[in-house]
Amino acid sequence: KFPGISGIDLTVEPSSLCAVVGPVGAGKSTLLQVILGELELDDGLMTVTGKISYASQEPWLFEGSVRRNILFVEEYDESRYKAVIRVCALEKDLAMLPYGDATIVGERGISLSGGQRARVNLARAIYKKADIYLLDDPLSAVDTHVGKHIFDKCIKEFLKVNYLKSPCANLTF
Repeated sequence: KFPGISGIDLTVEPSSLCAVVGPVGAGKSTLLQVILGELELDDGLMTVTGKISYASQEPWLFEGSVRRNILFVEEYDESRYKAVIRVCALEKDLAMLPYGDATIVGERGISLSGGQRARVNLARAIYKKADIYLLDDPLSAVDTHVGKHIFDKCIKEFLKVNYLKSPCANLTF
């Protein structure tokens, strides 16, 4: 039996930012799949406390409007929605689309660029009110300027404000 990931002892405290870095194939996405409960542990213990929101490395979009892809199953909250659009660097993109956020993106987001699909995918995860946000390589499909904006405005600022309003959330395994 060959273990995919082993020797991890990690506690992530509430209101903290934790980044898992490593080369391609090191197990970063696998670790997130374990936290999500999509992969089982062969050995050890994991405790996750809190509601999780997840943005996958491969953007998942469905045929529908940009807005519907961001809201997904959540209720529309205008101020939160506008803030998410801003911090995910989607304002200029929506202004250029023929019908703004009412534009139909097509199955798998076919009518959007790779960076736009990634940011809509991120916006869906960020829009959902959660205690824990798992973001799998959220900056990979964007240029450095947009990446800096997303890291500073979305991850370091917007999510920090969310965490301070959230109940206790932590991961231990």
